[in-house]
Amino acid sequence: MSTSIYLDFEQSIETLENQLKELESSKNDSPDRHDEIRNVRKQLTDTIREVYGDLSPWQTVEVARHQKRPQSADYLNLVFDEFVELHGDRKFGDDRALRTGFAKLDKHKVMFIGHFKGRDLKERSECFFGCAHPEGYRKAIEKMQLAEKYNLPVITFIDTPGAYPGVGAEERGQAMAIADSMFVMSRLKTPIISVVIGEGGSGGALGIGVADRTAMLQHAYYSVISPEGCAGILWKSHEFKAKAAEALKFTSKYLPKFGIVDDVIEEPLGGAHRDHHQMAARLKMYLTKTVNELLAKPTDELVEGRYNKFRQMGVYLEREMEATEGEPAS
Repeated sequence: MSTSIYLDFEQSIETLENQLKELESSKNDSPDRHDEIRNVRKQLTDTIREVYGDLSPWQTVEVARHQKRPQSADYLNLVFDEFVELHGDRKFGDDRALRTGFAKLDKHKVMFIGHFKGRDLKERSECFFGCAHPEGYRKAIEKMQLAEKYNLPVITFIDTPGAYPGVGAEERGQAMAIADSMFVMSRLKTPIISVVIGEGGSGGALGIGVADRTAMLQHAYYSVISPEGCAGILWKSHEFKAKAAEALKFTSKYLPKFGIVDDVIEEPLGGAHRDHHQMAARLKMYLTKTVNELLAKPTDELVEGRYNKFRQMGVYLEREMEATEGEPAS
């Protein structure tokens, strides 16, 4: 039984692409057929631009979770020239949901840390669908400190619905491992760049997200909680996930305005899943440019700027409270 690669809101795109395939496979070589192919291609491009130019927050989540969307493993092959994986946290084991290693980006040697989701059921089970355990974050800490020792920039790719919520993970100190990772990143004396390539959910994402520059792909999302989790808490039902997504304001349309992300990397027309190579080229260009900019800054300035950046988040509510302080209650 085949599974459609099209999302629910892509029905018009699917119809046009099927029509185009029929025309291109036809043996009729008449001028009318070639004109019709050109017209359908133009109509398809216009339709994709129209659909993806006005995605709802929930539709953005669907795109971020698309089964064909490039993952960390794909970008390792397309963006970096070399990758040597480093295993284990030296305490418990090797978490396959969060992988680390030496990589080469253009002329720079870097430390790569990223979430892995897997493609098929076997890989996804091994990676726990991208949900890292405490040993994953402890592994990340070890490798970040190694990068600091050798003055290597750290690049993290975020793509997780959240940290693993199981009993075993909690018993082994999930919350503390994430907090320790955030603390280490806040004081790490080497450049850090984080990119949300798909899902950026909860503390599982923030555990490797305290960076000098935080970017996200155009159709990714970055949130304190997944829309299903938010709907389950507020409305006691996942049926309200679209309403929760709208309320969370977690897409690239909103987050730069809130100061949560610094840059948005534009995706190819119709999403990154339609052109892995073009998306990888844009990502590589951004990473190379940003690494060069950050390496030119003094280390003390980097650390101080990183602290101030995160310290200033969330001031909007404080200012609102200050403005209304002393006013009589209505």
